[in-house]
Amino acid sequence: MIAEGSLVANRYRLDQPIGRGRAGIVWLAHDTMLNRTVAAKRMYVPAGLDQSRAVQTRAQAVQEGRDATKVVHNCAITVHDVVLDGVDPWLVMEYVPSRNMSDFLGEHGRLTPEQTAFLGIQLASALSAAHGAGIVHRSLNPGNVLLADDGGVKVTDFGITGGGSDPAYTAPELARGEPATPAADAFSLGATLYLAVEGVPPCSEQGTGPVRPPEQAGPLAGALEKLLRADPMARPTMADTTVSFQAITQGRQTMFIPPTAPAMPTVPVASAVRPAPAQLTRAPRATIKVPSNIRVWILSIAAILVAIAVGIGITELLMML
Repeated sequence: MIAEGSLVANRYRLDQPIGRGRAGIVWLAHDTMLNRTVAAKRMYVPAGLDQSRAVQTRAQAVQEGRDATKVVHNCAITVHDVVLDGVDPWLVMEYVPSRNMSDFLGEHGRLTPEQTAFLGIQLASALSAAHGAGIVHRSLNPGNVLLADDGGVKVTDFGITGGGSDPAYTAPELARGEPATPAADAFSLGATLYLAVEGVPPCSEQGTGPVRPPEQAGPLAGALEKLLRADPMARPTMADTTVSFQAITQGRQTMFIPPTAPAMPTVPVASAVRPAPAQLTRAPRATIKVPSNIRVWILSIAAILVAIAVGIGITELLMML
């Protein structure tokens, strides 16, 4: 029986429940070793399994938790630790004061297309970081998107399969039992953002039926429809999706250009003419113009000085004779 004040793995003291999802209860807890606040969750293991299957399921949960520690991004909840309390695996994560997207939308209603595009940039960048680390989320949905009290966005439960995924946001290939790929996360991202701007999931609560054309998405509609394509190979990457969302938040919508498309022609730009190097040019010598009255005065003085010098020379010559 888990209760407030319980000590998990002789280290993490449970304070109070702060969330509940498909995988169980999330607790506010205190790390008694490092003296910090954390969030802790007992990882989901179905009841009624035989001993062999239970051991296998717990080992899988522990491995998924360890893999989740590889996801490092400012929009991803950091997994600090995976511990065993008896036979139960627990996930220990950073604590961020927040509420999940489902609760937020239930209280405040739909987001605008621009707000949704901004949210999409944060989610796509976190998913891209996870994919770069070799981790597929597998179950992105509004319940594991956290809107922080400080205005930030955080994604949790990377690669955690316990409790199953929400069918309304699950890629059709995953529903058929095919392996999870980054393209499956692209579909879940599209479905999550569809709910944000439209107020309902793209298909149905059970994830069945065709995708409903968006009616409130405005400039975001095209990007959502691409993410929600049935063919995984036809969905854009997280990088391409981020570029599309950035264009929308900046007030413009651009057509997606595949990386293999030929480069757009460039327009030659006239270059400025560089001045000749200083050492190769001579500046014209400056000339000083002297007023005529001053010039006459100077010449007169010079003539007097010459006359004096001549007179002195003649006087000395006569004395010698």
